[in-house]
Amino acid sequence: MAKKSDWIIGGLILFSIFFLILIFGIGLWGGAGGEGKIRVGGSRVGVVELKGIILESQRTVRQLKRMQESDAIKAVVLRIDSPGGGVAASQEIYDAVRKLRESGKPVVVSMGSVAASGGYYVACGADTILANPGTTTGSIGVIMEIPNVRGLLSKLGIKYNVIKSGKFKDTGSPFREMRPEERKYLQQFIDDAFQQFVSVVAENRHLPKEKVLAIADGRVFTGKQALKLGLIDALGNYQDAVELAWKMAGLKGKPRIYRVPKRKLTIFDLIFGDLNEVLQKVEATPSLKYQLKLDLPASQ
Repeated sequence: MAKKSDWIIGGLILFSIFFLILIFGIGLWGGAGGEGKIRVGGSRVGVVELKGIILESQRTVRQLKRMQESDAIKAVVLRIDSPGGGVAASQEIYDAVRKLRESGKPVVVSMGSVAASGGYYVACGADTILANPGTTTGSIGVIMEIPNVRGLLSKLGIKYNVIKSGKFKDTGSPFREMRPEERKYLQQFIDDAFQQFVSVVAENRHLPKEKVLAIADGRVFTGKQALKLGLIDALGNYQDAVELAWKMAGLKGKPRIYRVPKRKLTIFDLIFGDLNEVLQKVEATPSLKYQLKLDLPASQ
């Protein structure tokens, strides 16, 4: 019996060691994707993609910085297909785009289906903005959404007690009605972020602030409308953007591009999937957003 028990224990130990090696090995293999120095032959146009809701900035910022530091990358196309997202995250990516532009490398934005609100904010950092005629863009504004579950909790017989250091410490609580002074305070908060957005558009698009304010009421525009308003530079697709960036860099011949390799999946990705992204979307506190919001009716 003891001998059989020893075999079982030994097997479990070997399995544990093998599993740890597997996790460590795949982790190293997956973690290196797209993070090192860019090694390519000849001059290239670097392509960076910004897709979906802007929840965080570091991945895109790192890619832009790598493009800036590479001698092989002579210009960059930033492909945006995003309705925007967090204010701070949008601002951080915009800053990285602007620094790349100021380094002397041409930066061309190619707008996909949507490049609105925070997506448009980011685009303002580029030298040139191209959009398709039917691209949805604009939506210059700020939004904060605060749910109220007081009625639901009351029906469930749940009461919520709060101990705080100041009257505004639990502003935005979903467990009670908002007080008038809190609404005023949050509106000032929103207005400040809004003015930052307007200033970025006015400065980078060389538009009078009054003209920007006249259209900065949250409305969206097609690419064709945005061109007339001076929000973009020209109509064109992704390939047009690549060719333009190539020419702006003073390069001849057929454009050659470089894309950051996609990060390889780790064992944790396979097990947990997009759990981290889901957790990022779960908001415990109100968040400030440069984000397009479309409440579409449900299909019948």
